[in-house]
Amino acid sequence: MNLRIRRLEPGDDRCRFASGNPDLDRFFQRFAGQNQFRHHLGVTYVAVAEGDILGFVTVAPSEITIDALPEERRRRLPRYPLPVLRVARLAVGQHAQGCGIGKALLRFALELARRTAEDIGCVGVVVDAKPEAQDFYLRYGFEPFAALEGTLLDRPEPTPMFLPLSAIPSSKVDRIECKRSTN
Repeated sequence: MNLRIRRLEPGDDRCRFASGNPDLDRFFQRFAGQNQFRHHLGVTYVAVAEGDILGFVTVAPSEITIDALPEERRRRLPRYPLPVLRVARLAVGQHAQGCGIGKALLRFALELARRTAEDIGCVGVVVDAKPEAQDFYLRYGFEPFAALEGTLLDRPEPTPMFLPLSAIPSSKVDRIECKRSTN
């Protein structure tokens, strides 16, 4: 499979994308475009193969206070808000799950963090991981930390997780091998 990751374009057909998570699907289908093109809140990148959108990752600049970081990460950092890249959403279409698409999208976001660090400053990557995604992020070295404020009352709390820039591996291209079903 020849996988390409690129910015979401206004003409991309997002209606057929289905990850199995209604919240992520609704975001991608209804809000990713307006957040990127009208409000400039973040940028969505899509993984495309053979003209199909197989997954997406939305990233945005953000900041984290040093007190929110895990204790051992606080040393030698200034006491003011620190720039980070936030992985706001990441999803893979049901027909492409288990093929390494999520890994490729995350690696792409981590490479964006490296470039951001060089261009304007960035100390790492932050994600608010849903309970079912926490193991995925733990495998890549993300560390959970306590949220300092805000709670959701109607659904399980996401766990804030941090990956310092120093833990981001140098980029290498992974070959994606997967036989997709044509259902």
